[in-house]
Amino acid sequence: MTADAWTNWPSREALTREGRTEARRWLARSIRTLGLAALLWSTFSQRHVEGWATAVAVAATLVLVLCGWAFYRTTLRHQLWPSVGLLVALMGGALVASRSGFDIAAVVLWCGCAVTAMERLPLAAALPTTCLFLGGFAVFHQDAWLTTSLTTAGLLLGGYVLRLDAEARGSAQRLLAQERAARAAEAESAALAERARIARDIHDVLAHSLSAQLVHLEAARLRIEREPSGPFRDQILERVVAARSMARDGLAETRQALSALRGEMAPLGDHLRELAAMEGAEVMVEGAPRPLPAEASQTVRRVAQEALTNVRKHAPGARVRIVLTYRVDEVTLDIRDSGGKDRGGAGAEPAGLVTSGSGYGLLGMRERAELLGGTLEAGPDGFDRPGSPGTGSGGAGDVLGKGSGTGSDGSGTLAGSEGPVGTEGREGKGFTVRLRVPA
Repeated sequence: MTADAWTNWPSREALTREGRTEARRWLARSIRTLGLAALLWSTFSQRHVEGWATAVAVAATLVLVLCGWAFYRTTLRHQLWPSVGLLVALMGGALVASRSGFDIAAVVLWCGCAVTAMERLPLAAALPTTCLFLGGFAVFHQDAWLTTSLTTAGLLLGGYVLRLDAEARGSAQRLLAQERAARAAEAESAALAERARIARDIHDVLAHSLSAQLVHLEAARLRIEREPSGPFRDQILERVVAARSMARDGLAETRQALSALRGEMAPLGDHLRELAAMEGAEVMVEGAPRPLPAEASQTVRRVAQEALTNVRKHAPGARVRIVLTYRVDEVTLDIRDSGGKDRGGAGAEPAGLVTSGSGYGLLGMRERAELLGGTLEAGPDGFDRPGSPGTGSGGAGDVLGKGSGTGSDGSGTLAGSEGPVGTEGREGKGFTVRLRVPA
């Protein structure tokens, strides 16, 4: 037996009740109950226990029970000297009980403490302590020496067997925990491998196609620009430029999706600032930033991108404010705009782009949020209007909480409106999209 075997504590799994079967738990409870019952019966069945002696006996019993409970706690924390001190206190209680005529109580304390010390202390401390308790039992127990010797040896062996059994149970618990961790790591590795395969397929098909499309559109733009100016030429050039912009945005989104699949996404705050810089929006980050699960982070990114796209299409010229808030158990994204300018003015989007799409982008954003257990609300409320969050009265929550937002069918239609949100009449009207995602 090595030196470590003498000085090492039993493992924490061996000292706890984890991994025990229900039958073993009931057996342990029964043994403890019988021991306590024997202690109480031997105390209060004595004829000389009456009056003040009863109160003293009750107090002494409670103190001994408290010392036993404290011994279990200190051994669980691997505190050697407090544990030995508590055993010495229990031995003193057994000695006082024997001198006071409570022989059964003394025997229960000596034997119980000897077995428990052998089970829960390091062997270097358990053997001397157990021998001391059993020695007290042999000295004060008036019985034949052979019976006393056999009883002492049996208690010593029983304590050691309980120790070995607890160590085997603790080893089984550790092996089970390691197996579960290995299975979880294997599942995570398989998921990462599958995501990497999907990312490669997307890159080989979609990203290459978009890149080739972007090259051809750029070549078409350069070719059209060399043609004589005219209404037909200008209209075709406008469409080609718009298609090139869409292809570029699609390629950027594809690269972001690939980064998400590979777990290489940029921090969420940096991504929002990059989006805001392209759209001329304002970004605020509140709370302590922290890494988010990939699904939650990707949902926030997609909702922000879709909301900014809606602003560009349906409220050109609007000022936009993005507020990302990290809370204890969720992340909130608020995107508010001040309302678009007249589309007939300078800088208006091409007519085909403004009226393109059915206006059901909110439906996709809402579905993304609900898949993660979150919510998405949308309604007419800009930060420049009275009652908006920026002015201190009312706020987006007041508007969104009164039936506005996505319809019951998820179509993104406001209550009382005749069409999808954001497709009609956005000039001068502010709008808010609010996303809440558990994180």
